[in-house]
Amino acid sequence: MAYVKAAERQEQIVAAAIRVLSDVGVPGTTLRAVAAEAGIPLGTLHYVFPSKDQMLRAVIVAVIDDVVATVHGSLQLDQGLAHALSHGVTTFWEALVEGDVGVQVMQYELAMYSVRSEGSEGLARLQYDRYTALVAEFCEQSANAAGECCAVDFATLGRLGLAMLDGLIIQYVASRDRRRARRDLDHAIQMLVTLADPQPAA
Repeated sequence: MAYVKAAERQEQIVAAAIRVLSDVGVPGTTLRAVAAEAGIPLGTLHYVFPSKDQMLRAVIVAVIDDVVATVHGSLQLDQGLAHALSHGVTTFWEALVEGDVGVQVMQYELAMYSVRSEGSEGLARLQYDRYTALVAEFCEQSANAAGECCAVDFATLGRLGLAMLDGLIIQYVASRDRRRARRDLDHAIQMLVTLADPQPAA
């Protein structure tokens, strides 16, 4: 087997793990199945990720990083909080919900696996803390860039924004009703903007 740098090998394994997890779910995912998908010996995978939890943590981080890159790449911060929320959330939805439902299902399974598995509780906390911080961060950046102040703090907007998206994603995964999901998404964004009530800073 040709030599592959450690970072490249880790990326290769994580990409394979995401494919397997999206296809068969967390319970059906084994290190052996991931190794086969990656085209590497099981021993090589064990060297990079000695445990399933370590591999799942790397998967969560990789998926979050992909979300961050997608959202940050589309942000238009100088037009205010309302525009940033509408544009950023819609871009996320198109690319990472409608475009990859399997990954969304995988993330919920990972969160529930973490909550139910002794010693793995930190995986769910990592996932939700990172996503909440992402939403709060781009709300704050867009408000600051446009010289706006909001009626609620950005951490609250982050938590509520994530809760809103989670609920809509689960409904979309269950129904696959794209038109209804888009209408509900627009209404939910407007509700969040109304709560934030961005106004020109004094």
